[in-house]
Amino acid sequence: MNEHILVCVAWPYAKSSTHVGQIVGAYLPADTFARYHRMAGNHVLMVSGSDEHGTPILVEAEKRGITPLEFVADYHAQICEVWDRLGMSWDIFTETTTENHYRIVQDFFLTLQKNGYIFKDTMESPYCPTDRRFLPDRYIEGTCPHCGYDSARGDQCDNCGKTLDPIDLVNPHCRLCGSKTSKLEMRKTEHFFLDLPKLQEPLQQWLSHDKEHWRQNTVAFVNNWLKEGLRARAITRDLDWGVPIPLEGYEDKRIYVWFDAVIGYFSATVEWAQKHGTPDTWETWWVPGKTEPAVKSYYFIGKDNIPFHALIWPAMLIGYGNRNLPYDVPANEFMTMSGEKASTSRGNVIWTRDVLDQYSADTLRYYLSVTAPENRDTDFTFQEMIRRNNDELVAAYGNVAHRTLTFLQSRFGGVVPEPLPLREADKAILEKVEQGFAQVASAIEQCHFKDGINAAMAVAREANRYLDEQAPWKQIKVDREAAGTTIYVMLQVLSGLHTLFSPYLPFSSQKLHELLGFEGEASKERWELRQVPAGSTLPKPTPLFPKLEEPAQ
Repeated sequence: MNEHILVCVAWPYAKSSTHVGQIVGAYLPADTFARYHRMAGNHVLMVSGSDEHGTPILVEAEKRGITPLEFVADYHAQICEVWDRLGMSWDIFTETTTENHYRIVQDFFLTLQKNGYIFKDTMESPYCPTDRRFLPDRYIEGTCPHCGYDSARGDQCDNCGKTLDPIDLVNPHCRLCGSKTSKLEMRKTEHFFLDLPKLQEPLQQWLSHDKEHWRQNTVAFVNNWLKEGLRARAITRDLDWGVPIPLEGYEDKRIYVWFDAVIGYFSATVEWAQKHGTPDTWETWWVPGKTEPAVKSYYFIGKDNIPFHALIWPAMLIGYGNRNLPYDVPANEFMTMSGEKASTSRGNVIWTRDVLDQYSADTLRYYLSVTAPENRDTDFTFQEMIRRNNDELVAAYGNVAHRTLTFLQSRFGGVVPEPLPLREADKAILEKVEQGFAQVASAIEQCHFKDGINAAMAVAREANRYLDEQAPWKQIKVDREAAGTTIYVMLQVLSGLHTLFSPYLPFSSQKLHELLGFEGEASKERWELRQVPAGSTLPKPTPLFPKLEEPAQ
């Protein structure tokens, strides 16, 4: 394989650390995807960064008595710490406060304006007389006019998914001061708008072909938006924290955070190219016709970000001109926390750092991978994570690895035995491993990550069955060479398993890589079975995974 795969991952908002709902929604599937494609021999670039603008950050910084830049620096560091502990394999993870990003966002603004896709108009914007400031859409809450949900935001209803304007809400109120009695005022203010209606026809043409691989939830969401008709969307706001508007007379306004954040995928690629001393190589990833076959760009997001990545960002790219459009937008549903949607503003989240303080990264990565909300919402519980760890990671994969490696040490002195000619059962289990490579690869390439990890675990269960049936602890009593052949075959199976699980479980895969006598990084292995040579001496093993205790009730 020799494809170019651009992995674009939603930018976490630097107003908090990350929670497990965000990890399963966008970051873990993206990392799994990127790791696999590197092993498959493709050219991969995985980009993202901290989203650091907007009124919420400005408000929180003011509460702490620090600058917005100091505020986001703290959370950017926390986010990066989680990435390191979780094993995220970024090619670049940057920020939206860089000079490079500012320059490119302003270029997008001016180019879209020159091409006739940005216009100026007045709008009524909600103003809180108590806080004496214009409010961002997300700081307005009220009742959704479509479904009656009483905690809808000014930009979107999380219950029915409809996009909104603040004036659409019934009984809107300010979330900053929490006052439901201080009536919001609608004041006229001048802003710039992205002319989405003008871009609807080219968007529909693009969306009408080669989208069979898109998830149904994404397709349905996009079609509903197009059916209702796209509306012009404001891309500036009345505040002084964000990317400045590159025109005179608008010093008290900034480019709206949603507009600048999606451009981050492009600006991060430019920054990556510059840091690698090849400033023009960004063109490989973004300019059509630079590669054959064409670059495939994937956008890993949660379903609340579908409109920005499947409609608005493509519209901006079309309007800008001569840029690669998304190949796929594999949006996940939500992972709820005890049955409720995770929300940092409402405090209903499980912080990733807290989980990693108690459990290994691979325990968390495995649990989130097998319970990912790919087609429907799922629920996170510590009890289920512990059960999955003990009943699956430990009992199946970890168990077969430890039994094989300890038997090798105790009966063969750690030296890989020379095999006899392979029996039918030996050939059958090795064929299962080869089938596993094809099945896991196909699943990951289609962004069906649960199917992929389940296929890998199925190979581990077949390996347990083979080991139990061959019973080398019995064979060795009557035929040492037959037992040696069984162990030799099992070591090849373990080699296959450590590669199959590597995109999902990088830490335990690296450990098994070393226990099998291999040097270097497991993540840099090819996507194929690597032989454990007879005659090599393997180190004494320790368990791949710890058995976890149930939490006290």
